[in-house]
Amino acid sequence: MFFYDWTFFLLIPALILTVYAQIRVSSTFNRFSQVRSGRGLTGAQGARMLLDSAGLQNVPIEVIGGRLSDHYDPRSRTLSLSQDVANSDSLASLGVAAHEAGHALQHAEGYAAMKLRSTLVPAAGLGSQLGYILFFVGLLFFRSPAMMNLGIVLFSAAVLFTVVTLPVELNASKRALAMLESKGILVSTEIDGARKVLRAAALTYVAAALMALLNLVRMILLSRR
Repeated sequence: MFFYDWTFFLLIPALILTVYAQIRVSSTFNRFSQVRSGRGLTGAQGARMLLDSAGLQNVPIEVIGGRLSDHYDPRSRTLSLSQDVANSDSLASLGVAAHEAGHALQHAEGYAAMKLRSTLVPAAGLGSQLGYILFFVGLLFFRSPAMMNLGIVLFSAAVLFTVVTLPVELNASKRALAMLESKGILVSTEIDGARKVLRAAALTYVAAALMALLNLVRMILLSRR
């Protein structure tokens, strides 16, 4: 639901960062997709090596459709890689694949931030949709402080989810870079390319967290008018 007044301008920094992050992640991935690794392992092969070395032979790797649709699902304990990542031996592909393997390691080790994020998934899904709707229905149609406050509380769960996501993603990237080098998948001169790809990807999570936080601030300001 869209509602425009002066508080909309609060969202402009997040909108700009979101656009910039999307452009940067796309351009950086495309750039390092053209740089092949010296060892010649594909993203799927690199991820398999990292998982096996951590004792996670039971975590399957599946190839899925979509571009940059790569993810690790803690519910099914499955690592999914897009075709561009799974079948390529580029620095970009190995960086992304190792990042997702890093999530599998987080899950296996019981990484606290990841456990918290998984716990928040149902509330965040509900809050990101119903919270926003309840708030603006209460604001525009019923002038109901109770409904607006309920919307704010629900939406806060979504905000918390985006904030908790940041350390989870940054830690997975840190693990990925360390493993790529320690296991000899990439040499030191190649690590910088993978690092730039993962830093660009991390910026999208920063933008999402900023957008969620500013939307929450906007809702609170509107509720006090």
